[in-house]
Amino acid sequence: MLSPARKHYQRARAAKAAGAAEPTLPQNGEQYELMAAVLWEARRTLKGIKSVQAKIEKKRELLPEFTPYIEGVLAAGNGAQDDVLMTALVWRIDTGDLADALDIAEYAMKHNLQTPDRYERDTPSLIAEEIADQALRMLAEEGADAPALVDILVRARRITDDHDMHDEIRAKLHKALGYAFRAGGYPTEALNHLQEALALNERVGVKKDIEKLERELKNAAQGDTAQGDTAQG
Repeated sequence: MLSPARKHYQRARAAKAAGAAEPTLPQNGEQYELMAAVLWEARRTLKGIKSVQAKIEKKRELLPEFTPYIEGVLAAGNGAQDDVLMTALVWRIDTGDLADALDIAEYAMKHNLQTPDRYERDTPSLIAEEIADQALRMLAEEGADAPALVDILVRARRITDDHDMHDEIRAKLHKALGYAFRAGGYPTEALNHLQEALALNERVGVKKDIEKLERELKNAAQGDTAQGDTAQG
């Protein structure tokens, strides 16, 4: 575990190098090279783990070592291409640390950072799809914090909405938003997003959910009307 003094040193060095680097060119500097070496070793460790869940736990264990570097870059960086930062973005999503992942995502989108080649998707598509997938997994768990996930998904949509991507990916983001709103007790908003998802991809798997929400909203409206008639009578 890094000491507070060591964390401060790494954060300051990363901020200095990130602020001095040329936008769009590869990040460089002593701290970046150190973190790139740590990342290389971490990825080699992960390749030796077969279990997906075990890989996630290992990423959760490894990520704090990168935190001072990430904080330094986000505080002072001017948009140099940074594979360490972009890998940390994906790892934070994988471990469910979605709010902190979106801090990196907003920086990446602001400076048009590209994903490492191994992820085979452009940055907006990766953010939208990975956040949606992780949110859907979290919503399926007991005790999911639906309001927090609504905020996360709205934020992900906001930073990717103006960028071109496959309809299937955008549909998945709307699906996740629909389920999050439904779980949070907002059926009208849920229905709107699920209808958007279906319009983008008819195979997104929300038709029955739409029908159920439509019935629930219709019944609720009829109940309100009946109560109103009773009160007037």
